[in-house]
Amino acid sequence: MSEIKKFKVFRFDPEKDKKHKFETYDVPWEPGQTVLDGLNYIRENIDGSLAYRSSCREGVCGSCAMHVNGRYQLACEIQLKEMPKNITVRPLANLEIIKDLYVDFDVFWEKYKAIKPYLIGSSGESDKEHIQTRDERSNIDVIIDCILCAACYASCGMNALDPEYLGPAALTKANRFYLDSRDHADEERLSLVAGDNGVFRCHTMFNCQVACPKDVDPTANIASLKRGIINRQMSSKFSKKGI
Repeated sequence: MSEIKKFKVFRFDPEKDKKHKFETYDVPWEPGQTVLDGLNYIRENIDGSLAYRSSCREGVCGSCAMHVNGRYQLACEIQLKEMPKNITVRPLANLEIIKDLYVDFDVFWEKYKAIKPYLIGSSGESDKEHIQTRDERSNIDVIIDCILCAACYASCGMNALDPEYLGPAALTKANRFYLDSRDHADEERLSLVAGDNGVFRCHTMFNCQVACPKDVDPTANIASLKRGIINRQMSSKFSKKGI
């Protein structure tokens, strides 16, 4: 007989419900299965109305990020064998709930687009292949692993307090392009993140660092952009003084 895990799952349909609730489901499991497998079991065998995102089931796409037993994690990576009998699942915070664990990413993507997440060449440069050395590539080796799962965004206290704040995911991507040797828009990139809703709104809570499932360390990336902005401001100040 299979062992049982009790899934306590956040349920809310804004078209029908005035308030959210939690429903508990008994889920049989075997070693090798994940929290995502448990949710799939609920939807396929108990309640087909349960809504959530998932795709690759291999920790690559980031679509199954959610709050599980006090932490933002990828449901497809959480082994049931390592979890207690009672498992509480909530949606990502700081994003509007469409239904249950399914949230609206529109605001998240708007902020992502705002930092121009693509390489910008020098003016008048024709399309061509841009070569990087291994050392140059190593500057972005870790950052490029970001899968845009929004776990950092959901965990960020400043995103909760200031809806206009760009957030750790967008700022991390900004640093990814800022550090890329093939990019030629340093001034533009730093100006995009130096405003009232940019890097200096970060209070260095480290929530995003803990939440990131790929150890990208958004806090360190935000600090990198802060240093870049301050260094350029200081260079400009000394230059004007003739130092």
